[in-house]
Amino acid sequence: HRLAHAGLRTEAATSIFLGTKLICLAIGFLLGGGGAYWTKGLTQDAMIITVAVAGVMFFLPDVVVWFMTRSRKDNIFYGLPDALDLMVVCVEAGLGLDLAMRKVSDEMKNSYPVIAEEFALCNLQLQMGSARADVLQELGQRTGVDDLKALSAILIQADKFGSRVAQELRVQSDSMRTRRSQLAEEKAAKPAVQLLFP
Repeated sequence: HRLAHAGLRTEAATSIFLGTKLICLAIGFLLGGGGAYWTKGLTQDAMIITVAVAGVMFFLPDVVVWFMTRSRKDNIFYGLPDALDLMVVCVEAGLGLDLAMRKVSDEMKNSYPVIAEEFALCNLQLQMGSARADVLQELGQRTGVDDLKALSAILIQADKFGSRVAQELRVQSDSMRTRRSQLAEEKAAKPAVQLLFP
């Protein structure tokens, strides 16, 4: 799940990730051990340094995956209101939800490639014959973004009970835009407090 949230979805992703961790561990032992032996000789301090360097190197791939996940989630979070606005326009113009998602995927390739990729994957799954509810639910789960999970739940409910999709999308878009503005205001207010200490 962590690798999927980072956008690493190939069949070999898990094997490559675990292999990278082992390689980093070996490099850590070699670098840490070599450096410690060169400076301190065969002592207990050299052993502690070797183990510490190897441990840091072992968890380095996890840190990289965490940064990739965070960057991907931020990209989705900041681009989702625009994607929803475009979906509202498409749905109100008479397109179905599937075609609206395809249009969003095509139009947002340059501005928000992560969202475009996710919607393109949804379209591919729908073309392969998967149920729309399953596809939407998987969309929320594989990204790990709470707003996308909420959107998936709303779209599933709208599809199930036949309510107006455009209205639901507009409400969700307004709510996300408000939240995005609140986060921006919070970030803008933090430096004033942080500057008090220096």
